[in-house]
This record gives sequence, structure tokens and C-alpha cells, in this order.
Amino acid sequence: MKKLFLTLAFSLIGVMSFAQIEGKWKTIDDETGKPKSIVEIFKKNDGKYYGKIVQLLIKPENNNCVKCKDDRKNKPLLGLEIIRGLSKDGDEFSGGTITNPKDGKSYKTEIEKDGNTLKVKAIIMGIAVKTQTWHKV
Repeated sequence: MKKLFLTLAFSLIGVMSFAQIEGKWKTIDDETGKPKSIVEIFKKNDGKYYGKIVQLLIKPENNNCVKCKDDRKNKPLLGLEIIRGLSKDGDEFSGGTITNPKDGKSYKTEIEKDGNTLKVKAIIMGIAVKTQTWHKV
């Protein structure tokens, strides 16, 4: 019985960690291919996932999100919540938005975990228009 319980416990832990996106991720600029920032993804009390910039790896044009159009307008990039409201759906996370602080635009987003990388998609009208690969820190 004890062996069965341990097997079940380890199986559950394995399943839970398989599609886990919480933690720190190094973002890669899709235009330059260079590391851009570290984003920390976390789960809030609403059960949804959010991500904020915790470190800048390249000097931005401006330290604030001057082009953001919502409550993030003119807020510092460090600590800026760029991912909001993702829900887990199987191995995928969707239903949320991602904001590009460079142009202030927000997009629907889907994130898929593949080992130690995330495929982060910006979606317009159901089509992934940009995909970035983020790496586990």
C-alpha cells in the first residue's frame, strides 16, 4: 500500500511539473535574437497566470512604458506586468494577453511549454503573428 501511495504521489508530482510555467524565463528579442529581459510568471489568487519583468538585459529606449495605453502607461518597465489572465488548458496556457512595452500593443496570447523553453505566441484574429522562445532561468 505504501509503495502504491508513493508511486501515485510521484506520478502526480511529475504531471504537475510537466506543464508548469511558473518561474523565471529569459526572453529573446524576435528581431535581434538577443536576450532582452527576465520575466517571472506566477499564479494569482484568481487561479490565472501573470508575468512581470524582473530584470532588463538590454538598455531600453525608455525606462517606462510610454506607449502603453492602459493602467501601465508611463509605469516603470521593471515590475511591469506584461502577461495577464492566462488559464491552463491541458498542456497549453491561453485566454490571456501579452503586452509589448516597445510599442504598447497588447495581443491575445498562448504559451506552450516544451522542456525548458516556452513558445510564447502573440495572436491576432486567431493567427499567431509572432512567436518567441523563452528559456528557463
